[in-house]
Parts: sequence; structure tokens; C-alpha cells
Amino acid sequence: MKFSLEVDMDDALSEGDAARELGRILRYWGGNLHHYELKPGDGSVIYDSAYREVGRWAIEAQPS
Repeated sequence: MKFSLEVDMDDALSEGDAARELGRILRYWGGNLHHYELKPGDGSVIYDSAYREVGRWAIEAQPS
């Protein structure tokens, strides 16, 4: 399996403290992992503190 996490830094961090906002995004995202089986096909969008979509994470099957 392959795990990917992508955050558009320009959109997510355009206002305020970049380290603080990215830290908040990662804490919120990590706190919600228990809602997923973490199998290929799982994933979700990622939102910043203003609830704007700034990225997504996904679990993908590796090609054989």
C-alpha cells in the first residue's frame, strides 16, 4: 500500500503563522485516523482552520 498526504501550502498557509497552521492541520488529521480502516481506497480532504479545502490524504494499492 501507499500512503500519501498533500497540503497546498499556498492556500493553507497564506494567512498567519505557517508552522502553527500546518501543525493544526496535522493534529486534526491525525486525530481522525481512527475513523478509517486504512485500506486502499480510503482517504479524505484536508481543511485549514478557516475550513477551506487545502489538500487530501489517500491510501492506494501498489501496482504489482
